[in-house]
Amino acid sequence: MSSVLRPASTGQDPLIAGNYRPISSHLAITPPVSVVIPAMNEAENLPYVFKTLPSWIHEVVLVDGNSTDETVEVARSLWPDVKVVKQRGKGKGDALTTGFQAATGDIIVMVDADGSADGNEIVSYVSALVSGADFAKGSRFANGGGTDDMTFIRKLGNWALCTAVNRKFGARYTDLCYGYNAFWRHCLDKIELDCTGFEIETVMNIRVVKAGLKVQEIPSHEYLRIHGTSNLRAVRDGLRVLKVILRERSNRRALRRRPQHSPLLDSVRGEVS
Repeated sequence: MSSVLRPASTGQDPLIAGNYRPISSHLAITPPVSVVIPAMNEAENLPYVFKTLPSWIHEVVLVDGNSTDETVEVARSLWPDVKVVKQRGKGKGDALTTGFQAATGDIIVMVDADGSADGNEIVSYVSALVSGADFAKGSRFANGGGTDDMTFIRKLGNWALCTAVNRKFGARYTDLCYGYNAFWRHCLDKIELDCTGFEIETVMNIRVVKAGLKVQEIPSHEYLRIHGTSNLRAVRDGLRVLKVILRERSNRRALRRRPQHSPLLDSVRGEVS
């Protein structure tokens, strides 16, 4: 894995052009970046998503959740080299796991398909990773972030759940349930993604902390969904997130009670096949 940060060249130096990927007038990187987008019936929103994606990314992986509209056709017209992967299961967590497996980049960025995320922010995530972070976590409530798409009840619920995670796992998060994140591929070797729903972000946020990975929050602005209706249900999905927190805390206590020489400790390290 390479994490080299270099000034971008404005000339035609073949060494720079052949080994580094310019992402701005003063920054270039060597790691290829994959953007994973789970989508189901998002044909109307994809133009807004794709127009902000930077041209220097290595690949776009669209995970199609058996769409009945023209999601796949629109994606291919907007980004001819898009890698389309059909989702076999159901749920956002299942879609993201499918996309992570298909991605080939050293850095993986997860972006929602509803038009609420600004692809121009990807440079901030990548910069954090090549500067030493393992996991770059988007936050709507960090200084410089914001949201146009959360009701008071959702903000209150997110705050309560985030506070619970911080206290129980020693994290310092300002946001918990947000789907705009980026990480080095090696993180997948240290966390086990075994959930299928919207709680996938919470699982990832908890397990990167439990694995001792270096996390850096990135201020991010969440915009309103442009077309359609979200499948998120505040009460239902909030309860699923709470169950995840309680389960992860219970698992942590169980592991602490086990003897150090127990072979079961080896099973904590999850693998994504």
